[in-house]
This record gives sequence, structure tokens and C-alpha cells, in this order.
Amino acid sequence: MNQPDEPQPLTAQPTDIAFQQDVERLYRLTLYGRWGVVVILWLTIGLLSLWGLRYPISLLLDYFTWAAVRYGLAFNRLPAIGLATCIGFTVAVLLQQSRNELFGLSQRDQQRLEQQVQRIRLQGSSHPLWRFVCQPK
Repeated sequence: MNQPDEPQPLTAQPTDIAFQQDVERLYRLTLYGRWGVVVILWLTIGLLSLWGLRYPISLLLDYFTWAAVRYGLAFNRLPAIGLATCIGFTVAVLLQQSRNELFGLSQRDQQRLEQQVQRIRLQGSSHPLWRFVCQPK
């Protein structure tokens, strides 16, 4: 008898409905992972960077000029780099998700996800993503 924990064979075709559902679950999981990284970056590096920029920010609240923004970032390089890192990651994830929503997954990304699902199915329940991707809810 087949146990639900046994690995499924690699004979699954990309047209198989269950296989496509697994690919969709893996895509959603990677998307949540990307946003999780962005949230963790903002909660660690972003908050520390904003804390390091608290004095220039307080001056900007009173007298906002672009020169004050420039000097506030220029003379506080480490917080500026941290803030730029957080903004950069956020923009990158937003652009990638927008591209995927507007134009769909590229052929390369779709093939990568399908290969990864096949590897997860082949390894079976010992794979860390098995219960998130291949087990029905």
C-alpha cells in the first residue's frame, strides 16, 4: 500500500493538475519568503538605520530642504547604507511581483519551479518543504 509519506515518482507531467497545484504552492511559498526577508530587514536594519538618523530626521521635520536630506545621509553613512538596503530589497520584490502579476511567470522561472517540485516529490517527506508543497490541506 502507498503511504502518503512516500515520494511520488518523477513521471508527473506539467499538465497534471496536482503537479500544477504544487508548483503554485511553491511559488506562493517563495513569494511569502521574499516578503518575509523584507519584513525582517525593515524590523532589524531599517529600524536601526532610522534610529541612527533620528537627529537629522528631527531637523528635517522642522526645516525640510533637499540639502538637509543630502547632508543627513552623507554624514551618517552606515544608517544611510542600511536604509538604502531596505529600500532596495523592497523595490526589487515589488518589481518582481508586479512583473509576475502583469506578464506571468517567465518560462525560465516556471521550469525552475517545476524542477524544484519534482526534486521535492522525489525526496519525499524528508524534504523540508514537503509538507508545505506536496501535502494537500
